Amino acid sequence: MRIGTWNLDNKWSSARADLLIDQDCGVWLLTEVRNNVVLPGYVAHVTAGTMARGQRWAGVFSRSPLTAMPDPHVASACAVVDGVTFCSTVLPWRSCGSVPWGEGTHADRTAAALDALLAALPRRNLVWGGDWNHSLVGPEWAGSTAGRAHLERALDELGLQVPTRDLPHRLDGIGTIDHIAVPRAVTVVCATRVSAVGPDGALSDHDAYVVEIG
Repeated sequence: MRIGTWNLDNKWSSARADLLIDQDCGVWLLTEVRNNVVLPGYVAHVTAGTMARGQRWAGVFSRSPLTAMPDPHVASACAVVDGVTFCSTVLPWRSCGSVPWGEGTHADRTAAALDALLAALPRRNLVWGGDWNHSLVGPEWAGSTAGRAHLERALDELGLQVPTRDLPHRLDGIGTIDHIAVPRAVTVVCATRVSAVGPDGALSDHDAYVVEIG
């Protein structure tokens, strides 16, 4: 099965749809999803809440029927597909304000979001991804080192491995902040960065990432 994640940056066009369809993913964990996003051949569930520009925080797009679940956090969408829970998440970034994250440091806001997710997400048959705003290797650019530590602890508690961990960001010298995590017992065939560049230039300020599992 192929699973992808991509931050759409509140943009949509046929070129963006083509990129998604061409990757042949069974499930996409998308973030910053415009209300007019329709992906042929997929059913979708997006967050009830919206970001500052009106886009949905996150969405789960599946080729198979899905059962929508309550948002485990305002910035996360959750759905069950073929007995597997898929969660698409945006976590706090370094310059985010207090809404909807709460007060405190960036690490405090990250910890609070992760606590909400840990209270809601299952400990088995879970795939979790999205724009986590943290690299898991190398310099920390979008998040914080303390926030990364909270994220690593959450991944450990959920029993997940992160095949995207060592993949690069579209900016040189930085690890990706867009991730897909799968159960530790799952066999990972490959993890790939997909350049999000179309005929007219960049399709987003993020590249896409795809993980294939056996």
